[in-house]
Amino acid sequence: MKKLFFTLLLLSSVLLSAQTKNDIDFASRLKSTFSQSTDCVNDFEKILKPEELKALNTTLNNFEKKYLYKIVIITTPSIEPFQSFEEFATDLDQFLSKDPRLDPTLLIVVSKTLRQIQLLSVDFIKYKLNTEDTQNIISTYSIPELKKGNYYKALEQASNELIKKLQ
Repeated sequence: MKKLFFTLLLLSSVLLSAQTKNDIDFASRLKSTFSQSTDCVNDFEKILKPEELKALNTTLNNFEKKYLYKIVIITTPSIEPFQSFEEFATDLDQFLSKDPRLDPTLLIVVSKTLRQIQLLSVDFIKYKLNTEDTQNIISTYSIPELKKGNYYKALEQASNELIKKLQ
């Protein structure tokens, strides 16, 4: 499945040391991580409170049931063994696409530690939500809140705006 992607840097790029990519280790770690979870929000960086996580999951699950578009949000403290955030998000999206329970229509990957956000979407929603729309939503609703450190509000507002566009 072809994916459309773009990257927004939140504040500044973090220089990453050269790392070697080991696809087998990454795939096995992802498989063990996601084999038990089909939630829309996976907070591996632990930046959301339990009630925030529950509220965001409820919103996204209800939207998926009604419109059949799955929005998945993943927070991560590290992109190891990858060299770039974009590469990490793209490979993560490809991995999730292999399982119908996890396959996202929109994938939002956020890292507080790395100060980056990436949004990937499938091509078939382009007529409802193009690159300019997604970039505008992230820039207008997420980035100001992320700069303030309010990750829940940033993700909630972006999700609500994406939902409005996809309805």
